[in-house]
Amino acid sequence: QVQLVESGGGLVQAGGSLRLSCGASVRTFTRDAMGWFRQAPGQERGFVAVISWSGSSTYYSNSVKGRFTISRDNAKNTVYLQINSLKPEDTAVYFCAARNGGRYYSMISEGIYEYDYWGQGTQVTVSS
Repeated sequence: QVQLVESGGGLVQAGGSLRLSCGASVRTFTRDAMGWFRQAPGQERGFVAVISWSGSSTYYSNSVKGRFTISRDNAKNTVYLQINSLKPEDTAVYFCAARNGGRYYSMISEGIYEYDYWGQGTQVTVSS
């Protein structure tokens, strides 16, 4: 049973920080690229950040570059998203996702349809 569980969301004032976590029970986690996406009310789910299976490569959307940091701990099957300098427009449900490579190491991607497993999301609300 594949399961991704996000945590760490909450209500924070503009300029504040949060650290989101995503625990994965994906059997191929150590070979999977892991991504974070977000969805604001009335908007489509969009790409935030991705990290390679080894953690050596990362990629961010322009709107979060320099403020968000994605990392992973393969020993704990966990991926993190450190979000700093929060803005009201960062308010959204944040989802983690796994891009399953099967027997191979999957490549990083910002394409939402490239991901095979999704968590239920964690709400981040930023007040001005």
